[in-house]
Amino acid sequence: MFAVIFGAFGAHALKAILSEKMMAAYQTGVKYQFYHALAMLSVVLLQIRLPGRSVYLFLAGVCFFCGILLFSGSLYLLALSGASWLGPFTPLGGVCFILGWLLFIIAIVKEVKVVPW
Repeated sequence: MFAVIFGAFGAHALKAILSEKMMAAYQTGVKYQFYHALAMLSVVLLQIRLPGRSVYLFLAGVCFFCGILLFSGSLYLLALSGASWLGPFTPLGGVCFILGWLLFIIAIVKEVKVVPW
């Protein structure tokens, strides 16, 4: 929901204010927030469907959440404030996303049982 709100805010309110470069950074933050919010929803749905609770899925969700805060959050703040000191937080968020996807894949491989036809 917040990704949609931030996207609409950027498209309507910020388009005339931000430079093209800062607008691109802002939109990148929106896209990654949206993708990983869907990933978090998948984590929750899988946790509900699995018989036990998966630690791997839980950690994947935490990584996705931290990635959104660090990656998208730093891009939003960079675009809106121009604070270049936020730059190092963006790749840390990217690392969180990568770890989240690895944990998600491990959870699927270890936890989800495939029923043959």
